[in-house]
Amino acid sequence: MRTPTPRVEIVSTGRWLPDRVVTNHDLEKELDTSDEWIRERTGIVERRIAAREIGAAEMGARAARIAMERASVHAGEIDVIVVSTATPDRLLPSTACDLQALLGATNAAAYDIAAACSGFIYGLTIAEGHLAAGREEVALVVSTEKMSSIVDWGDRTTAVLFGDGAGAAVVKRAENENGPGLLSSFIRSDGTLAELLWRPGGGALIPMDVAVLDQRNHLVKMAGREVFKAAVRSMAEAADQALLRAGLTSDDISLLIPHQANIRIIEATAKYANVPMDKVFVNVDRYGNMSSATIPVALDEAVESRRLREGDHVLLVAFGAGFTWASAVLRW
Repeated sequence: MRTPTPRVEIVSTGRWLPDRVVTNHDLEKELDTSDEWIRERTGIVERRIAAREIGAAEMGARAARIAMERASVHAGEIDVIVVSTATPDRLLPSTACDLQALLGATNAAAYDIAAACSGFIYGLTIAEGHLAAGREEVALVVSTEKMSSIVDWGDRTTAVLFGDGAGAAVVKRAENENGPGLLSSFIRSDGTLAELLWRPGGGALIPMDVAVLDQRNHLVKMAGREVFKAAVRSMAEAADQALLRAGLTSDDISLLIPHQANIRIIEATAKYANVPMDKVFVNVDRYGNMSSATIPVALDEAVESRRLREGDHVLLVAFGAGFTWASAVLRW
């Protein structure tokens, strides 16, 4: 199969992470857990936690400004802003509109998507659609997550997993059919499994009230074992499909950037995709699961550390609540 002609490319990336580091040893003081238990089961050593006064829009704006500066793009040039977040600062208006205001990008359309951990790849495919239609020139894709705000800090099965952070990418139309760009993408979902990873209360169906607060149903609930199985199966499918659509094989991949949920899921995905671990980017040990922000943060770190160079093929793959799963192949 011939490698497709890219229609859009990521021209720059940026990330922002809170200064505060919470280690496994810190959590030992509050929860019935241990550093050894967390490391063995998740690979996580520490995570970043945002200050109370900093929300998802502010975190996303800080990452976006870095990406915009690197691309020499000013706020007035941005045509569309797509924000992925599971932790909106408020229910109305969107986090994207708040972020737009912070950036001063008053010419842009701005909206949120809710695809959980798969959100960055979903957002990238949406940006591709906008630009390929020929109506916009510059898109800003931002994934920003303050997971600490929706975690039940009394539940050791979930509290140890999550962290806060934001990543952003400036996307433009590809200029060269043999140059850098998005070669393929694959997105799917299965809403029948929603209750395996969800926040039961606090929405329009079960509005916030005293009972919801008392039962802590506004916070994340997860059936860990079932989620693990679904994640490995779905990410394997996504990796296969993205490679097939790009006309490539695992041998062509220079770097695999999977969603950073759990080291065991990462290892299983790499094994199925036939990508050796020395070609897999891992930072889950330092940041934990930042939901949709994990992939853009990792992508930015990979570029900065020169794990990703011009002409390399990178495979992105993710799985999240919904369930959603997604993948993409980029030529850098």
